[in-house]
Parts: sequence; C-alpha cells; structure tokens
Amino acid sequence: MAQFDVRTARTELRRLMPLLDEIVALRADAAELAAAVQDGGPVTRLGGLAELKAAQARLDELVTQVQQSGAELKGLAPLLLDFPAELSGETVLLCWLEGDHELAWYHRPDLGFAGRRPLP
Repeated sequence: MAQFDVRTARTELRRLMPLLDEIVALRADAAELAAAVQDGGPVTRLGGLAELKAAQARLDELVTQVQQSGAELKGLAPLLLDFPAELSGETVLLCWLEGDHELAWYHRPDLGFAGRRPLP
C-alpha cells in the first residue's frame, strides 16, 4: 500500500483529476445508456448496448488507473478517494470527495467518512 504525505497526496490528486473528471462524465453516460437498454426503449443520443459496454469498459480502465496510483477508490457516486498517510504520528486516510476543491480532509481508518475532519 502506498503511503502519502499531504503534499504528495495533493500532487497525486491533481494528476488524477483528468481521470476523475472522465469517470464523472462516463458515469452519467453509462447510467443514461443502462436505463435506455434496460427499459428496452429506443437508442438514446448516446447510443445503445454497444456504447454502454464501451463506457463500462472505459470506466473499468479508469478505476484501475486510479487504484494503481495508491489512492483507494471508496465510492463511485459520488467519487470518494482516500490516500493512506501518517499525520502527527497517527495512521490516517487523507480524504477527497467529489466536489471538494482540494484535498483538505482526513479521517482515522477505523472511523471512515463519519470521522472526517479538516486537515490542520
């Protein structure tokens, strides 16, 4: 498991942002395509089953790339990333939630998102 400090986690998050933005866009497209395919309705402006399969395959690729960075992808809707770290001698997870403008939160591993606190 990769270990980050606040600086390296922020740098890695900036590097991952284009992938995360693509995940958000593909997530919406895949949801729309899946609804159209499931309902047996007409092909949407996005396409049909073939486009759904392509979107799902690309999402899988992006998720793998994010996980290979050492960040832990904890949720897709909304996106939630944790970066394993040590803060003041304590093992923590630096936490980024879709919509956050920067990496500014952390929590203890045993507390999860409910224990999320602002970085000092």
